[in-house]
Amino acid sequence: MKREIVVTAFTCTAMLAACTVGPEYKEPPKVPTSQNTFIRSTQDATPDEPMAQWWTQLHDELLSDLIVRAIKSSPSVEVAEARIQEARAALAGERAKELPSTGVSATYLRAHNLTSALGAASANGSSDSNIFAVGFDASWEIDLFGGHRRAVQEAAASLQSSQASRRDALVSLTSEVAQAYIQLRDAQQRRALTERNIEIDGQLLALIQRRRAAGTASDLDVERVRNQLESTQATLAPVQSELIDQRDRLALLIGSPPGALDNELQSVAAVPLPPEQVPIGDPAGMLRRRPDIVVAERKLAKQTAAIGENIAALFPKLTLLGDVGFTAPTLGSLFSGGSFTYIAAPILQWTPFDFGRNRSKINQAKAARDEAEADYRRTVLAALQDAESALNRYGQQRNSVGDYAKVLASAERAYALTEVRLHAGTVSTSDLLDADSKRVQAQMKYQQAIMQLSQDFVAMQKSLGLGWVSEG
Repeated sequence: MKREIVVTAFTCTAMLAACTVGPEYKEPPKVPTSQNTFIRSTQDATPDEPMAQWWTQLHDELLSDLIVRAIKSSPSVEVAEARIQEARAALAGERAKELPSTGVSATYLRAHNLTSALGAASANGSSDSNIFAVGFDASWEIDLFGGHRRAVQEAAASLQSSQASRRDALVSLTSEVAQAYIQLRDAQQRRALTERNIEIDGQLLALIQRRRAAGTASDLDVERVRNQLESTQATLAPVQSELIDQRDRLALLIGSPPGALDNELQSVAAVPLPPEQVPIGDPAGMLRRRPDIVVAERKLAKQTAAIGENIAALFPKLTLLGDVGFTAPTLGSLFSGGSFTYIAAPILQWTPFDFGRNRSKINQAKAARDEAEADYRRTVLAALQDAESALNRYGQQRNSVGDYAKVLASAERAYALTEVRLHAGTVSTSDLLDADSKRVQAQMKYQQAIMQLSQDFVAMQKSLGLGWVSEG
């Protein structure tokens, strides 16, 4: 009969422990996408699966090296990795709560006049007594209604959210390194073109001054050309400042102090160009890939589990306490058969009348879950809009680059024709310098268009959630 009672008790406990209250998490409903999404901006794109390491498409070895160094050494990535470790430790702690808590103790107690105070006489007439005790104790809270399991689900969702946040940090980091590098190369090109403009204006000023001395030009002509030269010279200082700023920005991104990359980035190079065809995939792939969407989805899972954890607090808690050990008046008799002791104590706790405290926590958790679901939908829609805008800007900028290329080609032809006419004696040197200046201005605008195209390419990759690879 006793065995049947014990078996029945354990069976009931196991059945109760298998009970988990609260809503089960389900994937959030898919946010519908328009059939025109990604289609309006795909004239230079393909539906092929995009590359995670998109920067390799720019074919710039130094840029690729800087991005790899940034991933390894950037403080922002280190912060994200530390948060992953923190979340992983929190998950391990929640899982440990599902197991018994154990301890070992050893005690020595010497008491004076204890037996007299209790009204008993000592066997040897002495008023002093010794107590030696060693024991092993354990306590285990049975997860009757799944409160601990819901807490584990919360911690697991937090860990997955931290892992997605690291991926989000990588997406931002790789794009920021590329943008800084592109701006650096653009500043180098603009500096060279500005210096060429200054040289042309200087030659033109010298020519006008000679004409003034010969009486064929006025003081107004001289001042007008001098003003043009000084205005061009004034644009050089901001370009020099931007060069230093972008080098220091890149140094920070790879975890180095300002000035660390000055020598490495001193040589002039062109702005890296994106490929003619860019793989972008489809909207569904982008939604699965973007880390900020994963973070929002995991937050929804966490808040869903929090509802069950708070509902479990409405029900009784069963804790099993146990202690086994040996207690004796002398050390020599400590482990004898008569000194063995044990305590077994199941404790049932329940707070049925808390005046609505738990109910308010449940309602708060439900509201937080509704907020997380709305935030998830907002994040998805914002991601779609971000990607669509980035694709549109990139496509339009490609057209703009083509237009500026035509302007530059026209300026190049005008300069070549003016040079021919100069040799024929039908135009003056000042006409040639003017044509050269317009050619440089066209080169400057074309250079800025190229820089913006590469920047838009980087922004497009970021909007698609690229820049990270699976941790394995």
